[in-house]
Amino acid sequence: MKFAELARSAALVTAVALIPATTAGLAQVDARAGPEFASLFAAYQRIKASYVEPVEDDVLIRGAIDGMLAALDPHSAYLDGSDLQRLETMIDGNYSGLGLSVVLEDGAVKVISPFRGSPAEDAGMKAGDYITHLDGELIYGGDLDEAVARMRGPAGSAIRLTIFRPGRDEPFDVSVTRGVIELEPVTHELMPGNIGHIMVNEFSRDVGSDVLASWDALKQQASGRLSGLVLDMRSNPGGSLDEAVALSDLFLDDGRIVSQRGRARGESVVYEAETVFRGDIAEGVPIVVLIDAGSASASEIVAGALQDHRRAVIMGDRSFGKGSVQSLLPLGRDSALKLTTARYYTPAGHSVQEGGIKPDIAVPQLSDPDLAKRSRFTMRESDLRGHLINELKLEDSALETDKREDPRFTKTAEELKDEGIEDFQLHYALETLRRTSPNAVAARR
Repeated sequence: MKFAELARSAALVTAVALIPATTAGLAQVDARAGPEFASLFAAYQRIKASYVEPVEDDVLIRGAIDGMLAALDPHSAYLDGSDLQRLETMIDGNYSGLGLSVVLEDGAVKVISPFRGSPAEDAGMKAGDYITHLDGELIYGGDLDEAVARMRGPAGSAIRLTIFRPGRDEPFDVSVTRGVIELEPVTHELMPGNIGHIMVNEFSRDVGSDVLASWDALKQQASGRLSGLVLDMRSNPGGSLDEAVALSDLFLDDGRIVSQRGRARGESVVYEAETVFRGDIAEGVPIVVLIDAGSASASEIVAGALQDHRRAVIMGDRSFGKGSVQSLLPLGRDSALKLTTARYYTPAGHSVQEGGIKPDIAVPQLSDPDLAKRSRFTMRESDLRGHLINELKLEDSALETDKREDPRFTKTAEELKDEGIEDFQLHYALETLRRTSPNAVAARR
């Protein structure tokens, strides 16, 4: 894939929505920044002349760029070489590795989520795990790209990961056999009661069309009319803004889907329904959208649009809270800036930055035996160092969850397993749809 094609693609990178930059211009250097540039050049000269070992210019320049971007927010970054290659493989949709979405947090490699059906998920890895060693070698404080490169490798080869899992007293080792990661952005299954279950695992290319194809397939499989739909976006780290708009448009026939507001001209855009797909493909069918703390960015756009239009009931846990847009700004033939250029807002004007999407019905994942311990260490956007502040300046207390015991959610993971329930959140969504008449859930106004 050529760089120009890459820059035009709206692509997935962990929890980041990328859009191509079409109107970005080069900012004039403020004359008042002269002394700061002089300090930067003086530091460069001193390092070149006095550092204990010779340092190449490209190392110092890359360090200066990384330092500038690190002063902004957690999602802005400089991309070249291996970074762009990693982005390309995500767009192409397959690579050999473990199937993990990871970030670097305070020097530690942290798992945002394992991909569904990946070797990492099969080995029992979970969102929120910290990877401290690879084959016994400490990687804390190292480079994320280097760690990712080491975790990738030929399919069939194995690697030993040392994991620190919040809520556990001791680290433990996990051996994972690498496989070919065929990224399946959309999967589906027909559940008892003629209820469709569509899982959107990421927002890469053509997700809107893939969801439409899944809906058509479910209608063919159903014995009669579909009576409900669960749109499952749990642990979906986000991706293409355009595909989030396309997916929302499948289930809306009018109104705003999302708006973005930026400082540069051309970065303030409104996206409306009926611009990608005509009509509501599931008109009259009640919809439940499942989200959790791993649902970020594009996932939150879809959940927010369907919630504000009262087209779906949002169920699960409060989402990640990433309400910013990153643009890919080319710097040359093989390098670019991934720069935060705008915030996005739901149809009702709500910014999800920090606060995320609050479910209409909060349903804990009781099937997780480590739920109580892990909930204390759940990471969201508001926990990232240097994150953008919500314009409403939300207090931490406004983001706290209700700690009162809910009599509906008292069973243990072991009790649910004995009943044959392996995914309590999905089970609760399906039971809600089975108990509810089609006209009572998220009826259109």
